Amino acid sequence: TLTERDAHPDVRAVLAMCEAMRVDSGGAFDARHWSSDGRLDPSGLVKGWAVQRAADELDAAGLRDFAIDAGGDVVARGEPEPGRGWLVGIRHPREIDRVAAGLGVSDLAVATSATYERGAHIRDPGSREAPIGLQSVTVVGPSLTWADAYATTAFVLGLDGLAWVADHAGYGALAITADDRVIWTPLVEDLLVR
Repeated sequence: TLTERDAHPDVRAVLAMCEAMRVDSGGAFDARHWSSDGRLDPSGLVKGWAVQRAADELDAAGLRDFAIDAGGDVVARGEPEPGRGWLVGIRHPREIDRVAAGLGVSDLAVATSATYERGAHIRDPGSREAPIGLQSVTVVGPSLTWADAYATTAFVLGLDGLAWVADHAGYGALAITADDRVIWTPLVEDLLVR
């Protein structure tokens, strides 16, 4: 049996970030009790972390204008052309051919948590039930690692999750409620493409 201290440093780093998220979220994010069977599941953070590391490698190699889209989670650096940000569409949860909102981003990450692709895979760690207050939550901020984890946490927290995200400097959220309303925090207001 592999113990945590014997694991690769990357595994230990991800687990430490998951623990920091558990504390920060008051238990709404808990990688040790996330999946329906109670097993360790850091997927609410690790995908964003891996894509962020890839973006950091591109930054280190000198690339300045690029976007990485990993299954709807995006890291955008620079601009696709001078004076214009990268356009990121937020899919409507019920109407797959419709965009619920568009964001113009530069030097930001965008992550969405929802159930429209994988079903009710997000569980409240306390109740083990699937949250029902929101259809999707999109978080924007400087790091995809945290944007991904914050989106998952906000989805669990429901409407209160938007204020929780906004309490983290540099991060904002956009949510689609169960009754199809699109709501957002002040940081997102400046990014909306009208």
